[in-house]
Parts: sequence; C-alpha cells; structure tokens
Amino acid sequence: MTDVLLSAKNLSVRFGGVLAVNDVSFDVRRGEVFTLIGPNGAGKTTVFNLISRFYQPTQGRIDYAGAQGMVKLTEQPPHQVASLGIARTFQNIELFEHASVLHNLLVGRHTHRQTGFWSQLLFTPATRAAELQGRESVERVIELLDLQRYRDTLVAGLPYGVRKVVELARALCAEPRLLLLDEPSSGLNVEETDDMAFWIQDIVHELGVTVLMVEHDMGLVSRVSDRVLAMNQGQMLAMGTPAEVQADAKVAEAYLGSIEDVSSLRRVE
Repeated sequence: MTDVLLSAKNLSVRFGGVLAVNDVSFDVRRGEVFTLIGPNGAGKTTVFNLISRFYQPTQGRIDYAGAQGMVKLTEQPPHQVASLGIARTFQNIELFEHASVLHNLLVGRHTHRQTGFWSQLLFTPATRAAELQGRESVERVIELLDLQRYRDTLVAGLPYGVRKVVELARALCAEPRLLLLDEPSSGLNVEETDDMAFWIQDIVHELGVTVLMVEHDMGLVSRVSDRVLAMNQGQMLAMGTPAEVQADAKVAEAYLGSIEDVSSLRRVE
C-alpha cells in the first residue's frame, strides 16, 4: 500500500431514487495516470466530485496520502482539499476572463500563502519574499506549458485551446500531488489534443505529479494512461491497461459500440 496515493473503497452515491455510483473501488498509485472512461451518465464525474468533496458518498470511503500521512478524505471539508495537495481542472473552463494569464496562475498559488493580512498590507520583507517565490513557481509552469507569449494576455482574448492549457497551468501552480483532469481534450482539435498528451506526460515525468483523469478520447487515453477503469451506469465494468480494457467485451458493448469498433480504433492508432 506504500505506493498508493488515493484509495476509494465501496463508493456509492444516491440522489433520491437514482444510484449514480454503485460500489466502486479503485486505487491510484503514485506517479501513474489513472483514467476513468465510460458513456455519458456512467458516474465518472460523480466520482471526481466525491474526491473534490463536492458530494458526500452515501457509503464507502476515500483515503488519501497527504503530506501529513494518510487521511480519510471523505471526512475533510471541501475548502481543505487544495491544501492537501489535490488540484482539479473542469470540463467547462473556470477562469477569470478579464484577468491576465499571469494573474490567473497566481490565483492558483493561494494555498501556499503563509503571510497574514497586515504583513500583506504593509508589504513586509516576508511578504515580498513569498511573492517572489510564488512568481518563480508560476514562471516555471509557464515555461513547462509554453505559455510565455500569453503571459500578459487577458484570458477573454485567448483561443479555446489555449484556455484549456491555462486552466491546466493554474492547477499546477498549486503544486499538487494529485491532479484531477476532467475531460482535458474536450473541445480540442487533433493537434491540440496531441499537445495535451505531451503536457500530461511531462507533468507526470518531470513534476512527479500523479494524474487521475476522466476522458472520452480513447486515442488520448491509450497514449498517456497506465491503467483504466471503465464504468457504466454507476458500476465498474473492467479495470486494467488501456489495451486490456478496450479488449473487454462488456466495455465494447457499453462504451465503444462493438468489438469491431475497438479493432478499428486500434488500426487508426
């Protein structure tokens, strides 16, 4: 268990008469890309919202290996999640459109702010040093994701694909241990999706961040994922490598349509 960063056990969520997630269990290992796949309504985003603490499970628990050791994540208040080292992007981009890229990324540093109100108001040496440290961290993320040309551009003036990268960058500025990516390729063209695959690989290999992802693009899933969990109607269908999951007949029927579709997908790749 020492290599497990996050462990979900027997998760279920009921909204009235709807069982959105039904007895789902999985472990996310340190340094891997673990991906949830499935058709719309499969329960993938609900699982994300459980980890983010937007929802409370009806049953089950989530354990997370934070900086202070293993904690029961399902007992933590939502506002503590980021400080535990968990950051998230959203399928629908959530940025400050009338602020620059740089200012949006600096917002991502808020969990590392250690100076108080008066020291910030008076801009004491401690505050100045903290600001410089935060700016240096942001600049490293800007360089990693090749956002230098957009540093001072208002988000409202950016193409959609660049906004997706900016949201990813803001999450990284929180210096997470676990990064939750909700449909990172949604709305991207083929070239932008290729770039996103490179960013995800760099995040894991260069920054040592573990990635838990929800994704529909099976090409991207196959390129970057170490393990995949397929879901349908709130339940687990299959778990394994991308090739193993794509070869599963239940997954083909529920998500990809048929075994022939899976074979066609492999030929395209």
